[in-house]
Amino acid sequence: MAITYPVSFPASIGLANLNIRARTVVGVSASPFTGQQQVYKHQGQWWEAEVSLPPMKRADAEQVVAFLLKMNGQYGTFLLGDKSATSTRGIGTGTPLVNGASQTGSELVTDGWTTSTTGILKAGDWIQLGSGSTTRLYKVLDDVNSDGSGNATINIFPDLRSSPDDDAAITANNTQGLWRLASNETQYSIDQMSVYGITFACVEAL
Repeated sequence: MAITYPVSFPASIGLANLNIRARTVVGVSASPFTGQQQVYKHQGQWWEAEVSLPPMKRADAEQVVAFLLKMNGQYGTFLLGDKSATSTRGIGTGTPLVNGASQTGSELVTDGWTTSTTGILKAGDWIQLGSGSTTRLYKVLDDVNSDGSGNATINIFPDLRSSPDDDAAITANNTQGLWRLASNETQYSIDQMSVYGITFACVEAL
C-alpha cells in the first residue's frame, strides 16, 4: 500500500524535548554615515523544531524509526503538535470559525466562540487552521475576548499562509502543524543496553 502524506507522529511516543524556533525574514540596512536603519519585513515566516525522544527500547523505538523512514528524507510530510500545550490557556470554548473570506496578514477575524467571554484565548495559545495537507499552526499573540455575538479578532504568528474560507473550522485544542524533515539523512543510535537514542530536526511544510 502506498504511503499517504501527511503521516501522523506515533501517538504513544512522548517527547523528551521540543525546541521550537520562529523564523522571520527581515531585511535591515544601515547607512555607513549616520547609522540610520531601513527595515523591511518580507513575507517569509515559518516554524522550525528539533525533537528529542526519551531513551527507548526496541519495541517503541522501531515505530519511530519506521515513521522517519516513511518520510523519505525531506519528501514526505507529517503532523505533530506541542504535546505540552494540548489545551488552551484561555477558556477556548464554543465552535470557532473563520468570519469572512479573503483574509490576509497577521489578524484573523473569527466567530462562533462562547459569547461575552474574557480570555477566550490567552497569549501563547496555539490555534490550527485546515487539516491534512492544508494544516497550518499559529500562535496567539495577545489575550483575546469574545463579544456578545461570539466574535473575536486574533493577532497571530505567522501571517496567514493563504486566505482561509469563510466559516472554516478553527481548532483550539490538540493542535498540530504540518512538518517535513530538515535533512535527507535519517540517523539514530543504539547503545550496548539496546537503548535507542533518536533526535530529528524539522521545518514547517510550506
